[in-house]
Amino acid sequence: MADKLDTVWQLEPHTKAKHDILRRYLHGWFPVLSRYNGRIIFLDGFAGPGVYKEGEPGSPKVALEALLQHRYDLAKNNCEFLLVFNEQDPDRYAVLNDVIEELKQGEWPPHVKVSKLNENFQDLAEDIVEYLDEQRANLAPTLAFLDPFGYQDTPIEKIKRLLSFNKCELLIYFDYNSANRFGTAGNVDEHFEALFGTDEFKDAPPAGDPERGKFFVDLYERQLKAVCEFDYVQRFQMINRDGRTPYYLFYCTRSLKGVEIMKDAMWSVAPDGGYRFSDRLAGQDVLFQDQADTQPLRKALLAEFSGKTVSIAELERFVLVNTPYKKTHLKQKTLAPMSVILAT
Repeated sequence: MADKLDTVWQLEPHTKAKHDILRRYLHGWFPVLSRYNGRIIFLDGFAGPGVYKEGEPGSPKVALEALLQHRYDLAKNNCEFLLVFNEQDPDRYAVLNDVIEELKQGEWPPHVKVSKLNENFQDLAEDIVEYLDEQRANLAPTLAFLDPFGYQDTPIEKIKRLLSFNKCELLIYFDYNSANRFGTAGNVDEHFEALFGTDEFKDAPPAGDPERGKFFVDLYERQLKAVCEFDYVQRFQMINRDGRTPYYLFYCTRSLKGVEIMKDAMWSVAPDGGYRFSDRLAGQDVLFQDQADTQPLRKALLAEFSGKTVSIAELERFVLVNTPYKKTHLKQKTLAPMSVILAT
């Protein structure tokens, strides 16, 4: 969608849900990555003003609070946390600067470094890649959170170059609405080719076909795996008050542990296991059961492993990669009714 918002705008329920997913993921990501690395990076490429109209926190504040208020003493891990907040719009950048300075309250803790930038994201990504090439260095383990307006600012080749290193991950907005509306219009093909890294979007079913939207979402997921070489991709649907889908949130990683943490985060926002959030149902969590129906999981495990000797680790991997369920859904009571023999 086009950016027609004020400098600071109203928070939509699905945007809060997105930030809840981010917060929950960072609560798990910070301690896991900092335990084994000397430096980790959170890169917010389209940080916005850092706050919403009623004072609700934007993604920069969410990330900083997730780190500074973490229940564990992360300083003990001897890891430097670098948080990079980039916002191109000068007015929003000015507000962002004030929000971050207010959080700072003097000096950052020694293990926390914060960088605020006022740049075009594509230029910033190119500068980072060129610097790494010159230094013959790898990017430290990084979670890039890319939440732009529209579909023109995140070419997939740029993402590939920036996040090609093993421990780099991506949480990105996919402009489903624009792809569905304009993907076969023919007048913005250049931008969609950059977005998808292919011209296969031209093969989408015609407007009105119920499979059209799914075609674009599936294509983007395939390209994130094929072009960017992410092993695992999770997606989450956002639905507005009109019942329409403005965008999907895609999480991409090469780490099975990352999948585990992200599934926990997404289930916390969508406890029905549907990997979607609707503004119409915001605040009505009583409609959903906290406990998942594991019958489909049992059927999937039976179909895959019936009569075989398998380890718990194999079962856990299957659940994480091949089903919508979390690892914690795999319990003895789930396995007991099935003819699966567990290897010790």
